[in-house]
Amino acid sequence: MRRVIGPLVFGVVGVAILVSLGTWQLQRLALKEAKIAEIEAMIGAAAVALPAVVGPGDRYRAVTVAGVLTGEAVYKLDSLRGQGPGRRVIAVLETEGRRVMVDLGILPEGDTVTLAGRISLTGNLDMPQETDSYTPAPDGDLWFARDVPAMAATLKAEPTLIVAGGPVVDGIVAVPVDTSSIPNDHWNYALTWFSLALVWFVMTLAWMWRIRRQNQRAG
Repeated sequence: MRRVIGPLVFGVVGVAILVSLGTWQLQRLALKEAKIAEIEAMIGAAAVALPAVVGPGDRYRAVTVAGVLTGEAVYKLDSLRGQGPGRRVIAVLETEGRRVMVDLGILPEGDTVTLAGRISLTGNLDMPQETDSYTPAPDGDLWFARDVPAMAATLKAEPTLIVAGGPVVDGIVAVPVDTSSIPNDHWNYALTWFSLALVWFVMTLAWMWRIRRQNQRAG
């Protein structure tokens, strides 16, 4: 009997830990799905005027704005699915005495456009966090990730980025804000933990069966 207690406790504790980890991932899945639903509601809400002060709580807010493109811009290396490489156009828009940035979308490689004149657009405020310690420094006006504060400093604009929800300038393909880039792998993680729990349970049963057989032979 003593030979059984140790393996039994080891097996029960292991299964309990793995099941608890899987349950935790399911809880995180529910929270993430609720957050994504909240963001999607914010993206699809009726557009409002650009807030006087934009804060973290305004991310994804739908806004409408009109103004004049100054011709100043930076470009992020990007690509269009099925069409190849391009450059994401981050331009300066002067509106009601403010200089804000507008993400107009992706300009296919080799194409050129004029970023000047009065426009109006409806889109969403965004604060993308695409940079890390491995992101190369900008090469002139070509950037390798959207860095709102740094781009704003370069363009002498306020750190406010509006992503166009549809075409604004001919030749530039709009890339509206959506939730596709928000990671949500908690279901896969939960399945992994529950699968490991099942494997642990089966191995424990096999271990117990082996001990029982050894006891029978010894008896």
